[in-house]
Order: sequence, then structure tokens, then C-alpha cells
Amino acid sequence: MASKTPHSVIRSFNRPARLFLVATLINGIVFSIWWLFFNFYILELGFSREYLGLVTSATSAAALLLGIPLGVLSDRIGRKKAMIWGVSIYIVAMGLEVLVLNPNMILVMAFISGAGHTLYFISQPPFMMKVSNAQNRTFLFSLNFGLVTVSGAVGSLFAGQLPALFGDLLGVAADSASAYRAVLFSAVILSSLTLLPLCLIREPHTANGDVVNNRDEKTNSVPVILRSLKTTIVRPITVKLSLPMLMLGFGAAILIPYMNIFFRDTFAISDQTLGILFSLSALMTGVGSLIAPRLTTELGSKIRAIVITQSLSVVFLLILGFSPFFGLAAVAFLLRSALMNMSVPLYDTFSMEHVREQEQATVVSVKELAWQAGWTVGPFISGVVQESYGFTPLFITTAVLYAISIIMTWGFFHNTERKPI
Repeated sequence: MASKTPHSVIRSFNRPARLFLVATLINGIVFSIWWLFFNFYILELGFSREYLGLVTSATSAAALLLGIPLGVLSDRIGRKKAMIWGVSIYIVAMGLEVLVLNPNMILVMAFISGAGHTLYFISQPPFMMKVSNAQNRTFLFSLNFGLVTVSGAVGSLFAGQLPALFGDLLGVAADSASAYRAVLFSAVILSSLTLLPLCLIREPHTANGDVVNNRDEKTNSVPVILRSLKTTIVRPITVKLSLPMLMLGFGAAILIPYMNIFFRDTFAISDQTLGILFSLSALMTGVGSLIAPRLTTELGSKIRAIVITQSLSVVFLLILGFSPFFGLAAVAFLLRSALMNMSVPLYDTFSMEHVREQEQATVVSVKELAWQAGWTVGPFISGVVQESYGFTPLFITTAVLYAISIIMTWGFFHNTERKPI
């Protein structure tokens, strides 16, 4: 693959892979709009930052509580069907999340949308494994992640103008709850387009010619499923893959969802400037993800590439948190995001290459559970800390947790990449 150009590798993708990437592109635009303004929407409704933390935690709690059952479901019903169900669930839930005003109902809808997104997310790596080969697999994982961020760049740049547009149309202030609600609901409507390419996919067969063997009642009996689930969860490779994600997840959860608030509070920037900044961040991350396969080739190891990029990202995280100048903080923000996120598709590819096909979604769900464990409690803790102490303790804690995760990744895997564990 080292001798091939990105264009030639893309041409080697089959039709299911290309349709999947189209869905990724649409979904990336939707969520860039959603996450850029959802925090502001909740705060403009008059809710506290502690409540905002609860809403974010509710979304993550769905992955924590339902991740493993949803992973088993994906392994049983097939990746295409699981992705369609997941998208359909979160479209409905997100729509209701911005239509209802009752705080308890918002929490419930956040939980349901989290469940739908989890089912969609955990089905993606096994699907990409199935529609790729050894020559184009790493690039497919990286391109998929890159499209999320590049489409996020487009979405963020476009979304930065939407509050003012809807404010004018509705006759309200651009930073009002009504304007933000209109922006978020437009994102929900756009998300329905994600279903079109997914429905056109013809899921490839497995090696034995069956997508899933749902007719084998003995194989799908509850006792057999539970025994298989227990075996997968306690397998050493599953534990080793999940522990670094636990540290990363908690470190990210207490800080990353609030970067928009950090920039507004610290540097008093406008929504338009914020949209441009997040757009540039997504664009750089997308470009970085396309460089990641070549970096892996040069280093001869996905793990080396992961450890180097994550370590550098911690340095820029600390510069971001303690810079008194917006320009320096903005540059550090862009580099931190690009470097940390470069490692994501590499880690996903490495994980899937070391797991049996029939267990892939289950292993992804265990990793997701480890990640979401931090996100379930982290946002609420972050809201409390922000109210009392500001962002400084959060930056320090996140840097320490990231460092622990990096040490774990290197310790577990630096000698095992060339053979399954």
C-alpha cells in the first residue's frame, strides 16, 4: 500500500464501502452542527451547567448501560441492519430533544439518542473490516474518520452563520434559545439523509456465505450467547484494548465537550469566530487522519504512531489550557485535535485486526463501554468544577489521564503488533 496513491486506494473500495463513506459524510455535517450549538441551547433555556452535564452524561450512560447488549445485537442481526436501526433511533430522539422543554424528557431523549448512536457507531468498525482488504483497510478506517472531521469542518463553518440567519427569520436574537433550537432541528432534518446510502448497501457475506446465522436456534440460544459474551469480555485482548480507552474517555469527558464554552469564557469570541475555529480544527484533523496511514508505514507500527501522536497532543493541550493569548491557544487547539484524533482510526484498525470477526462488534462495545464510563460521570463533575474553580484543574487532570492511557497502550502492545494476541 505504501506505493499506492490515495486516489488509487479509494478506487479499490467496493460499492458498500463507498456508500458507507457517503453516510459518514452526511452524519459528520449533522453532528458538527449539533455539538457546536447544543451546549449554548441548553444554557439559553435557563438551565445550569450542572444540568448540561447531566444531559451529556445521559447520552453517555446509554452507551455504558446498553453498549454490550447492542454489540451482541449487531453481531447477530448484521451490520447494515444495525446501522439503519441506530440512525433511525437517534434521529427521532434528537428531534424530540429540541422540541420538548421538560427537563426530565430532555434527559430521556438524550439517553435514547445515545443508544441509537451507540448501535450505529459500534457496527462501523466490523462493517469496514468486512468491506475492505489488507491493502486498503487502514486507509478506509482513516478516510472514514477523516470524512467525519472534514464534513465537520464544512458543517461548523456553515453552522456558524445559522444562528444569525434563523434569528433574522424568527425575529429573535441570534444567541437566543429559539434561534439555537431552529439550528438544531435543521440538523435533525438533515440527518435523515444518512439513511439513504445505508439502505442502498448490500452487506457482503462472511467467509461461510452467511451474513448472520439467525436460523441456527442453538447458536442463538440465550445460554450460548451469554457464554460467548462472557468469553469475549474476559479475553486478555479485550481487557487490554479497553483499559487505555477508559483513561482517555474520562480525560476527554471532563474537558472536550466544553471547549466552545472555554473559548467563549476565556477569550470572549463570537459564534462566527467559534464556528471558523472548530471548522479549521475539523479540517486539520481530517487531513491528519489521511496522513496517519503513511506515518504508520514509515514507522512500521500502528502502536508507535498512536503513542507519538497522542504524546504530542498532550503537550499542545497544556499550551491551550494555560495560554493567555487567543492566537496561541487557537493554534494549540488545532494541533492538539489533529494529533490526538490521528490515532483514532489506527487504534480501531489495530483492534479489529486482533479480534475474531464474530466478536468484533462485541469487543467494540466493550471498548465503547470503557470510553463511556468516563463520559457518564465526567461531564457532571466538570460542570461542578467549572462553577467553582474554572477550567485550570480540568486541563491538568485531562493531561494526566491521557498520559496514563499512552503508557498503557505502549506497555500492552508495543511488542505484539505483528501477531494476534
